[in-house]
Amino acid sequence: MSTLVRIHAAEQSQLSTAEKELLLQKQLAGFPSMIIALSGGADSAYLAHAAHQSLGHRALSVTALSPSYSAHDRGVVEAFVRQLGLRHEFIETHEMENPKYRANASDRCYFCKDELFTALDAMAKDRGFAAVAYGVNADDTLDFRPGHRAATEHRVIAPLLDAGLHKSEIRLLSQRSGLPTWDRPASACLASRLPYGTEVTPERLSQVERGEAALRELGFRQFRVRLHDKLARVEIAPEEMSRATSPEMAAAIAASLKTAGFTYVALDLEGYRQGSLNETLAR
Repeated sequence: MSTLVRIHAAEQSQLSTAEKELLLQKQLAGFPSMIIALSGGADSAYLAHAAHQSLGHRALSVTALSPSYSAHDRGVVEAFVRQLGLRHEFIETHEMENPKYRANASDRCYFCKDELFTALDAMAKDRGFAAVAYGVNADDTLDFRPGHRAATEHRVIAPLLDAGLHKSEIRLLSQRSGLPTWDRPASACLASRLPYGTEVTPERLSQVERGEAALRELGFRQFRVRLHDKLARVEIAPEEMSRATSPEMAAAIAASLKTAGFTYVALDLEGYRQGSLNETLAR
């Protein structure tokens, strides 16, 4: 019998980070077994680690591969599970076969997560796992995230959210646990680089991936390449902006992104910010 531990938000706010960690461990230990959706970001990585600590081999971390998942992220996951000795598998998902996903309306993420959780539900049923979990945290509820609706519909549990853990606390706990992902820059699927209404295609996703790989090669850490037809709108973290705007580096960025297939390259003066394409929804 599984035990789902939830407390009121007002009570969560009174808890220390250490107390929230204990609450998380109690919740995870209450399940006989669990599948964890592991993307490789700081949140899902910490959840996978915590589940491994609480459940051992009864916790299975699963990473979905599709054209929207970059080779770089796959490499991060492979190194992470190898270092920690996690039980882990890759699976393939097929959201690209769904016209509603490819149409890239504002609810695109719903169809992606619906595909993922459908696959994980089937795996859990076939192998007798008691629950499926994912790494949404207490800060994520402040942003527009249609994927949460899919998680609710599939009854996917959110242990980090239920424990009231915020991103900063997850990074702190990850650092204390020696996880290499503790300071990993925010990551999202490649489709999040395409403006709403721009069809999601493997070619566009590959172009974005090549562009971001080029920026990584130039030494940048937190960035996005937003695809606007032939234009690459580059978002760079504020602390890295001065380096990006030097004449030599600006020329290198432009040359690299043109090699990746873009005709024009623009540097967004507002810098990197999560969900910048959601700004069009507000307007």
